[in-house]
Amino acid sequence: MRVYVPLTLHGLAEAHRTGELGPAPFDAYAVTPALREWYVSDDMEELEYAALGRAAQASLRRIATDPEAPRRRVVVAVDVPDRETAVDPDRGLDESALGEVRLSRPVPLAKAAAVHVDADDAEADVAAAAAALGAADQGDEDARFTVDGAEDHELMWFGVQEIPNLI
Repeated sequence: MRVYVPLTLHGLAEAHRTGELGPAPFDAYAVTPALREWYVSDDMEELEYAALGRAAQASLRRIATDPEAPRRRVVVAVDVPDRETAVDPDRGLDESALGEVRLSRPVPLAKAAAVHVDADDAEADVAAAAAALGAADQGDEDARFTVDGAEDHELMWFGVQEIPNLI
């Protein structure tokens, strides 16, 4: 199963230092039955893109809670055995949990397929979105618009061998 692990650049640096994503258990995003139903598509590429987008939103939330984190979303794509992931059945209808899976053990960073990171030109929008998250969660439409502004930026693709240059 391809999973998308949301991080910050600090989290990516830590994973690079330790050689693994974790510690377990930890959350990631994947094409789950609930995500399939919500997205209403059978196109696996579109579904994977939706899961990546959910992970990017989770990365933004991590950035919002870490004032020292660079304002660039980070998602690591990695393939793991299905048996190492679990979906919380009690959260299946919770829109905030769409695509969410829990990994039961750390994953070697060497198994990562790719790293997705915002370009430098996204930093101002990501910073504004991180600052507006709380108000957006409370229903403020202007704040929601600001948060959506970060999603206008496509995450760039990097090979795992490029991680040292990213951090």
